[in-house]
This record gives sequence, C-alpha cells and structure tokens, in this order.
Amino acid sequence: MQPKKVDMPAKGAEADKPHETKPEHEAKSKATSAVPSKRKTKSNNTAAKAPRRSARGATQAQPDPVTLINYLLSKESLDSCRPKDEIEDVKIHGHLRTYSSSTFSPFEELMCAVILSRPISHGLGLRSIRTLLNDPYNCTTPKKIRDGGFDLMIKAVNEARTQHRQKTAEELVILADAIAEHLGNGDEDVNLERVRRECDHEWEKEKEMLKKHVKGLGKTGLDIFGRRVQAQWPELYPFADQRTLSGLQKLGLPSTAEKLKKLLDQHWTALSIEGFEGNEDEKKRRAFVQVLERTTGIDLEGNADRVRAEATPGTEND
Repeated sequence: MQPKKVDMPAKGAEADKPHETKPEHEAKSKATSAVPSKRKTKSNNTAAKAPRRSARGATQAQPDPVTLINYLLSKESLDSCRPKDEIEDVKIHGHLRTYSSSTFSPFEELMCAVILSRPISHGLGLRSIRTLLNDPYNCTTPKKIRDGGFDLMIKAVNEARTQHRQKTAEELVILADAIAEHLGNGDEDVNLERVRRECDHEWEKEKEMLKKHVKGLGKTGLDIFGRRVQAQWPELYPFADQRTLSGLQKLGLPSTAEKLKKLLDQHWTALSIEGFEGNEDEKKRRAFVQVLERTTGIDLEGNADRVRAEATPGTEND
C-alpha cells in the first residue's frame, strides 16, 4: 500500500501565503501588554469589567472563565486556532498529525520550535510541520533526518512551500546531529532525558544547554518549546510566555501562568478532561498546555471575538 501523502494547494504566490496570520516571533512589545502595569492596579481590581463590543458596535457577551476554558478543551475550539489550509487538509485526508491537535515527543516539540521561531507566518510554520511529520517524510526521530540528510529536508520544505527553505533544511539536519551527539542518547532518542539529567531538571540550565547546541534556537524558540514540553517536563510547570499571556488577556482569562493554574485547580472537577492521559497531575499539565496552545493559535489567527461568542451560552456566531 502506498503511503498517504499530504497534498498541498497549487503553487503560486497565494499558495505560499495561505492567509495572513501573525508569526510566533512577532515583536514582544505587543505581547508585553499582558503584564499588568502598576498604574492600572485600580482598574484591574474593579469587580465588573465593561462588556466588550463587536466590530458592528453591539455589546458582546463575555463567557465566564470556566465556560471558556471548557470550550478551549473541547473539539469545537480546534478550527478557531487552525489556519484555513490545515482545516482543509484534515477534511481531505482524515487523520493527520498536526501541531494543533497531536501529542508530540520532546524531540518533535523541539523541531517544531525551531521551525516556528523562524520569521514566517503561523500558517506556513504549521504547514511545514504537517509535511515533515506525515507521509511520506515521517521525520519523527533524529535518525530519520540524519539518514535522509539535507536532500530529504530540502525536498520536504520545498513541498511545504515555506520561506527560508535552505536555512530551515540546514538547521533541521544540525538539530538531528546535536541530539545524537550532545542532547540525547543516540539518534533514535526522542525523549531528551539526557538534557534533563545533566541539568538536574532545572529549566534555566536546560535552556542554556539547548541554546548552546541547537542552531537557530533563541528566546522565542525556547518559549515555544517550554510552553508545550511542560506537559512532559514538570519542572517547567506552570509556564506561559508573553505571546500566550497576551492571548489569554484578549480572551478575558487570567494573564499570568500562576493565576491560570490556580483557576484550573479550583474548578478541576467542573472541567471536561476526557482524552487526557496519565495521572491527575499529568492531566492537569496537559489541560493547561492545551488552553495555552488553543489560546495562542486563536490569537495568531485573529479569532478571539469569534471564540468568545461561540463559548457564550445562548449566542450564535454570525
């Protein structure tokens, strides 16, 4: 049986830019607004916030935080954080491993962080990830990348029609070599436990080790990696980068990692956590990560107003 191959849209200027979405590396000056200012303490502590207004001027209802979190944990929120071409790919091909919906190994998370920290749109980044992690490439281990080398990587990124193809292909090969030689136990290791062990499970040390050996991995990439891998590396939990804190604020959710964790803990029995595996602590971390990831995708896709409307009982999205 021939492996199922992900077909992409036709080539051309529009194919290279499925639609305009913000990249993860966007300037932090916009994201830092999520950090409360001391001069705004009085307004932040006000019991009742003014209702939001839609683009048409009508007052938009704001769902309560628990209702909104349950929506983010549900399948119904998935398309709001996906680029349009990913939605179409999933409809056409059925099951695909996607950044929006799949659980990845620490190696795969690191590879995705390298891709998403490049100056490309959210849509192009996620399309590159889908291409690399599905048939026919299935780059799920460092060994697969090393065996195929630069030729395989340049073929994959060309098929994804992303930007900065040469540099991305080179960095993926260097990443695989770094894991085999410095960060893992051989080129079939996808758990990166060597990093945790040698750094005594301390995130600051782990960041320095990763940054030292992974070309192209800077602060943005480490934030992306940390945001997702905390589901498996409890030493990071709870962690949220400034990009995600900004998205949380736009949805009306707690704008610090500690406050969001506290909210989840307080209302844990009221949350829909079907599908999360592991013990209770692991489920809490995975739920926390999903809220962050859905929030970030929703923000990058510009769908915050739509999500608030869809999550509010008794309202319909126009």
